[in-house]
Amino acid sequence: MSDRLDSDQVHEDTHVPGAHEADPYRPGDERSFGATFARALLSQSVWVPIGAMVVAVLIGGFLIAAADPDVRATLGYFFARPSDFFVTTFSTVVEAYGALVRGAVFDWQATTFVRMVRPFTETLVAATPLILTGLGIALAFRSGLFNIGGQGQVVIGAATGAFFGYAFALPPVLAFVFALLMGALGGAIWAGIAGVLKARTGANEVIVTIMLNSIAGYLIGYLLKQGWYTHTSSGEPASRPVNEAAMLPGLLPDPFRLHLGFLVAIAATVLVWWILERSTLGFEFRAVGENPHAARTAGISVGRATVLVMLVAGALSGLGGASAVLGTEGRMTAGVAGTIGFDAITVALLGRSTPWGTFFAGLLFGGFKAGGYLMQSQTGTPIDIVLVVQSIIVLLIAAPPFVRALYTWPARLGRNRRFGSARDAGPQAATQTEEVSA
Repeated sequence: MSDRLDSDQVHEDTHVPGAHEADPYRPGDERSFGATFARALLSQSVWVPIGAMVVAVLIGGFLIAAADPDVRATLGYFFARPSDFFVTTFSTVVEAYGALVRGAVFDWQATTFVRMVRPFTETLVAATPLILTGLGIALAFRSGLFNIGGQGQVVIGAATGAFFGYAFALPPVLAFVFALLMGALGGAIWAGIAGVLKARTGANEVIVTIMLNSIAGYLIGYLLKQGWYTHTSSGEPASRPVNEAAMLPGLLPDPFRLHLGFLVAIAATVLVWWILERSTLGFEFRAVGENPHAARTAGISVGRATVLVMLVAGALSGLGGASAVLGTEGRMTAGVAGTIGFDAITVALLGRSTPWGTFFAGLLFGGFKAGGYLMQSQTGTPIDIVLVVQSIIVLLIAAPPFVRALYTWPARLGRNRRFGSARDAGPQAATQTEEVSA
């Protein structure tokens, strides 16, 4: 008797409105296999970013075509020869995305093997600070903290790394290790300010970290005007050149720029994974992120965990800034950090705030950055379109139900048409359709 009641209760709990209608996602419905497959894929968190990227690439292709003068010219006689419009549009988009791939992965049009494989190494170079900073932001996200201050932490990490890179004459290995650690320390201190304010006063970390971004920018502007920090013979404000011993050693000979920072990014990814998935400290971080009240009841110090999360996140972001200065730039300038901190937020979101997801998302965005320059120089496509594609990816990832609906709307439209025709044919036909679908 109780088993039967339990079974009835399960049917009541799982009933949804319109259950007697044809469900295009029902496993037994062969007519909707494509929709079933799409929904099964998109129900998994890993496929939502992939679906978002596909949509973003399609929208980017539309923008590439709209920005091309040849495509616009064919619109003038579209109705006379529509084939010209479609052929030109297709060739323009393929050429632009082909240049993007050649600039980011492999340049099959190059004349030497070195020039063919160099684009992939440039992708790794561009991805290194994005991965490190993205890991810091992802760690904070997993712990329930919105660390929007990655840009400020990157700037401070780059500034401190550059200073300790030229101010101390140390042996080669010790020199760059010391400069990297000082960059990490600078980022940790900068993020720790927000962590302490959050833990002690309950201040909103979003507002605090955004304000710290502005303060970091003004602080660097001040430092670059000081004689003890700047290199006065430079035409633009810049720090003194980092000592050769403090520069990160290259992993490949010239003309490759890939340096040891990429191995540091891999090691940091493994470390963050271990912290989150295998350590007691990571369990506390995740518990605070899931439910701080329950974590406090379990004896976890929420304030201590908050401060530690921000310290570790800031250290990773500081490493990202220091790797940019010590790896390729060689000196601190006002624009050395670029938009690394803001792009890293996108990387962390695309990576679903997981260490390895963030790592591969960083590689993707590093490819966008490396390939965007070749796409602009060879095809005349504005590099801003790459930024638009990145922004669309973020917007779509922020709305997973929209992505799922976008991929399954043809099946829903077909279902609505089928039942609309059945209703027009009369109640008996509609009933028969329902029975067949069931």
